[in-house]
Amino acid sequence: MRKWIKTPLAILADNADGGVVVDGGKIVECVAAGAEPDAPVDATFDASSHVVIPGLINTHHHFFQTLTRAHPSAINKELFPWLQSLYPIWAKNVTPETFRMGTRLALTELMMSGCTAASDHHYLFPDGLENAIDIQVEEATRLGIRMTVTRGSMNLSQKDGGLPPDSVVQDEDTILADCERVLSRYHDTREGARIQVALAPCAPFTVTKRLMRESVALAERFDCRLHTHLGETIDEDDYCLHHFQCRPVDYLEDCGWLNDRVWLAHGIHFNDDEIRRLGHACVGVCHCPTSNMVLASGQCRTRELEAAGCPVGLGVDGSASNDNSNLMEGLRHALMINRLTYDAASVTHHDTYRWATEGSARCLGRDDLGSLTVGKQADLAMYTLDELRFSGSGDPLAALILCGAHSADRVMVGGEWTVVDGDPVNIDVEKLRAEHGAAAKRFLEAL
Repeated sequence: MRKWIKTPLAILADNADGGVVVDGGKIVECVAAGAEPDAPVDATFDASSHVVIPGLINTHHHFFQTLTRAHPSAINKELFPWLQSLYPIWAKNVTPETFRMGTRLALTELMMSGCTAASDHHYLFPDGLENAIDIQVEEATRLGIRMTVTRGSMNLSQKDGGLPPDSVVQDEDTILADCERVLSRYHDTREGARIQVALAPCAPFTVTKRLMRESVALAERFDCRLHTHLGETIDEDDYCLHHFQCRPVDYLEDCGWLNDRVWLAHGIHFNDDEIRRLGHACVGVCHCPTSNMVLASGQCRTRELEAAGCPVGLGVDGSASNDNSNLMEGLRHALMINRLTYDAASVTHHDTYRWATEGSARCLGRDDLGSLTVGKQADLAMYTLDELRFSGSGDPLAALILCGAHSADRVMVGGEWTVVDGDPVNIDVEKLRAEHGAAAKRFLEAL
């Protein structure tokens, strides 16, 4: 069915002022201003009041953390003490039921903000949550959003000198067996895939070197991506120097992770030589501006990373360190912190759009996503400018970021509407709010 998204108020695409035509889940034509589609269409959507952009792509998150937003035990702390405060609470209260609610809410919130694809870094596996990845696939499929589920892992706990409690880690063989299981069951390498799988050992201070290296072997065997946290805090540098006698990037290279399958979360504390090496290997970096500011972790060197050859994407990070799952808000934060890092002329709204779309798609290894061009998947987000915050705005594309858009009016994934008039088509938001709020109460009662 050929659908014409007709004459948008503004569109983030070249030579498409007349809109785009969608058919078979793909963009099949970009229509110039004042022109008609080359072939007849079956349906037309009048987009004259909408700003149309490629669907946003979130490349780093921790969905279960929606259950501990602004938690009294963790607010006003930096990363390591923040983790030490929350790990015991998560260990006792993340069950299949609460995990499902956390995942459902995070995905819904992301999609309502304009996300069409998301990646979650799930690494917490207390007893009973062995099927966490299956739950996430079910929830993403239900909602209609694309997802790269990452089979995360931790196998170094407090007894080994690590941060997490013993009850949330697994042994190497259990982890590797389940990685192979979820890859075999869910990883789809075809164009237009709705679900893909990546392997994601949590961080150098929570996994063994063998697990890092075996993950590389599995990734090559199944042709999947690799993900981990790296370069987020100075504490991480100190930990690696103390335990491995090298810096985090050196350790990454020693584990065989300096290659173009890899994308890293945060990537703040890299020196010039490390940036050069990461760029030469085409390692991606997910910039998480909001959580970096909340936890006072530092400022990612986005311009240097891109110049070196690293794909740079955007992520909201965990909803307990953000404390939401709104990627459109993350674009505004990315613009502001990068202007503070560099200057106003060097970082524009077009840069933040690029990071959240094309850059994020590259991080996930998705050359079929990330732009409104012929042949790409028909994933798009549409916003109106009828709120008071937009009154007086001149440039509609700039206004979405500078004036603080946070909610899409329409979202399309693979040619199908998943958000209509601001509401997801497959989720009762009021019911979700009540059920998630009830599930989250036990995390406060744990105080």
